[in-house]
Amino acid sequence: DLLARLSRAEGQLRGLQRMIGANAYCIDVLQQISAVRRALDRLALILVQDHLKTCVTDAIRHKNSDERIKELIDALDRFLA
Repeated sequence: DLLARLSRAEGQLRGLQRMIGANAYCIDVLQQISAVRRALDRLALILVQDHLKTCVTDAIRHKNSDERIKELIDALDRFLA
């Protein structure tokens, strides 16, 4: 599922390149940029969910969660900045 989503985002990005190369209407280009961003944001959310369900959950079970939680917070900070 992740690879399929990434392939779709890649296709959208190639479409964006074509649009810019063809001097497409600015609003259309902005809409395509928004679509690419939404696709990547959704991919990131799935990865965060997976990380919480696996790595963080495992760390909590082993009483070793502080490092994993800090790691996730740092990643989210970079992602959202």
